[in-house]
Amino acid sequence: MKTHEVRTYKSAEDLPRENQLAWKIAEVAADPVAVDADVTDMIINRVIDNAAVAAASVARRPVASARAQALSHPMSPGATVFGVDSAQRVSPEWAAYANGTAVRELDFHDTFLAADYSHPGDNIPPILAVAQHCGLSGADLIRGLATGYEIQVNLVKGICLHEHKIDHIAHLGPSAAAGIGTLLNLPTETIYQAVQQALHVTTTTRQSRKGEISSWKAFAPAFAGKMAIEAVDRVMRGEGAPSPAWEGEDGFIAWLLSGPEAVYHVPLPTSGEAKRAILDTYTKEHSAEYQSQALIDLARRMGPKVGDLSQVKSILIETSHHTHYVIGTGANDPQKMDPHASRETLDHSIMYIFAVALEDGGWHHEASYTPARAQRPETKALWHKITTKEDPEWTRRYHARDPKEKAFGGKVTITMQDGSTVVDELALADAHPDGARPFKREHYVKKFLTLSEGVLSVDAQKRFLNAAEGLADLKAGTLDALNFTVDAARLGAPRPTGIFDRS
Repeated sequence: MKTHEVRTYKSAEDLPRENQLAWKIAEVAADPVAVDADVTDMIINRVIDNAAVAAASVARRPVASARAQALSHPMSPGATVFGVDSAQRVSPEWAAYANGTAVRELDFHDTFLAADYSHPGDNIPPILAVAQHCGLSGADLIRGLATGYEIQVNLVKGICLHEHKIDHIAHLGPSAAAGIGTLLNLPTETIYQAVQQALHVTTTTRQSRKGEISSWKAFAPAFAGKMAIEAVDRVMRGEGAPSPAWEGEDGFIAWLLSGPEAVYHVPLPTSGEAKRAILDTYTKEHSAEYQSQALIDLARRMGPKVGDLSQVKSILIETSHHTHYVIGTGANDPQKMDPHASRETLDHSIMYIFAVALEDGGWHHEASYTPARAQRPETKALWHKITTKEDPEWTRRYHARDPKEKAFGGKVTITMQDGSTVVDELALADAHPDGARPFKREHYVKKFLTLSEGVLSVDAQKRFLNAAEGLADLKAGTLDALNFTVDAARLGAPRPTGIFDRS
């Protein structure tokens, strides 16, 4: 790996293309390096993981809305949409939008946290949609996905967005564009322009994850994937992009990040170096914000030690800056304590999540979020006894580069009415690669079978798993096998129509 210094340049300085971050990203994408076997294996795991959460969310309103929008844009050859027969194809950018929404709706797929945070599996829907539309093979898709993960992970390592309230999809647009560039074997110049265009049109604020969080949280990464496809298409037609996108005098760093004097350091593979960043990422066992994963595991471990939860006086969670200020009481969001809050808001309330996990001894992707569950009097009472506090040591470990030091958990002190305490801490979720029960292929398969039960038939489950596990050998034009069809009755009642629904 080589670490690249990235800063603002005045227009008069005429920064050469080869010294621009977008060009360096494009060079990585255009490098025809082989994909390592363990990387291929993990890509397959994440294809299974994405399909699992998409199957579980396929009938939910935001997913149905996105699917209806996509189906208004038929195209041949086109790409497939989760839940719909593969014969019904749509324009690839709209397939990416619909499938990306299905993948993100439950906040239940993979994650990577460093200087910023991300869900790198959001790269899969746009890259897969283009691969289907262009009739490419499983091996082609694997190469594209290895690049998508590589670029996103390294942008997340080097550039913090959230401190400036920029949503993390600003790293996703460029990574998906780069992955599509690899998939299509595009020249460096074309990928360079597409990466910049994708950055330019996917920079949005973090209000999508603040206060009363709406369904846009699921749509946002899907939108970024859609924009990445459009950026590549536009540039392939000979169009350019704002340049230099990151380093320009009126560019991303100068006006949206830390300003003209800021310097960032972004690591990227050197020429001929394998793309292995996906191995730094991790998926979720529980359908909730990643910083809650270890704390859910901790709650189910502490519950039996506490006993009668009505005797709890207070609960203090000492944790990282991010957990405290984004999903904890440090956010100062009254919505995070509101039993009538949306699922998306409760997903970003560690106070609610810890209370429910403590009561139930675990977490369920649907039952844990129902209005009836959130409005139980005993749950509300326990929930409102919970506060969070930043601990500098947990913050340091959150940002640590040494994998042995890195941690996303916290320490919990439960004080009882009689003054006694129950204290425990957990650094990593059980399912983390360095956790108590690291996720392996068998766990991804189990997650898929569990989340798709009652949604897909047993035969459909088997067909999908056979295709996914044999991804490397899928021939050109056979990637439709990574789709699944759901009986129309399971997709729920018809939704209100939009401007394109004019049948």
